[in-house]
Amino acid sequence: MTHAESIILVGGGGHCRSVIDVIEQQGRYQIAGIVDLKENIGKQVLGYPIIASDSQLWELFYSCKNAVITVGHIRTNSLRLKLYESLKEIGYNFPVIISPLAYVSRHAQIDEGTVIMHHALINANAIVGKNCIINSKALIEHDALVGDHCHVSTASVLNGGVVVENNTFVGSNATSKQEANLTGFIRAGSLAK
Repeated sequence: MTHAESIILVGGGGHCRSVIDVIEQQGRYQIAGIVDLKENIGKQVLGYPIIASDSQLWELFYSCKNAVITVGHIRTNSLRLKLYESLKEIGYNFPVIISPLAYVSRHAQIDEGTVIMHHALINANAIVGKNCIINSKALIEHDALVGDHCHVSTASVLNGGVVVENNTFVGSNATSKQEANLTGFIRAGSLAK
């Protein structure tokens, strides 16, 4: 493997474990450590150390310029949004993390800080905003637009021309009709019209 850039992960829970797996499979970044709650410093997540708390993000920036937010988004994305704004103010870079097991059309656009998980499909002319989670086996069809700070959950389907507003959560197995406009909290397994 060639020399990989360092990256820190911000958040040490379940979503962090999934993102670690994607980063390891991608092979582009070397995980420098995880930022989590102060009381968790010294613990490990899948063999990677929790090295700092949020209050130390300024200090970490001097040794590592790349970060990915690995806090999940289920009921609210307020913590993900707050962390994004804090990290952005410090000057961190937010690489796009794409599983090598996902398919992203070369005609799609993916913005900074977004993570595309295993077996997700993003088709031609789709646009995905900043700091999103496109979870395992999600399908984003042609001409769909996913706003900033969204979570498109496992096995959900966004059909052609769908617009997902900023800060929206689309639950597992939710399916939209074409050209639907989605906002807020879309329940798992629902049919979004």
